[in-house]
Amino acid sequence: MSELKSHHLSMTVLMSPEMANFSGKVHGGAILRLLDQVAYACASRYAGHYVVTLSVDQVMFRQPIAVGELVTFLASVNYTGTSSMEVGIKVVAEDILNRSVRHANSCFFTMVAVDDDGRPTPVPALHPQGPDEERRYAAAQIRRQLRQEMEQRHLELLQAAPTGIV
Repeated sequence: MSELKSHHLSMTVLMSPEMANFSGKVHGGAILRLLDQVAYACASRYAGHYVVTLSVDQVMFRQPIAVGELVTFLASVNYTGTSSMEVGIKVVAEDILNRSVRHANSCFFTMVAVDDDGRPTPVPALHPQGPDEERRYAAAQIRRQLRQEMEQRHLELLQAAPTGIV
């Protein structure tokens, strides 16, 4: 067996009835829960540490997912900071009976590695290999800058807002 890249992870899950909402499709919250687990597994394997979720960006529910479909989560560490990592996840739904596959969801998680005391701890620097990884790395740098700008604007709004109103 070839060695797995420590910054990539794939997980496939069968969508079951307890995941369904009132319309019979898989509840967005069930997908978010699985996304968080996949982001954790990918980031912690890469970092070699326990990790926590800092943020979730650009969750795009492109297609509904039905009970009985297989859903594959394709995750990769796209960028590393000192203790943080951006994990990109693509969700692919497979209708087993019709033999069709479609892109159902995408998002980006920022995960932070922590030590035994719960404090941020350094992660290995990511060295992109090849054009796809280089493209994802460059896009992640832009998203990181946008997140920082949004956080700054949010703080400015909080300071300007009357007490108790966000």
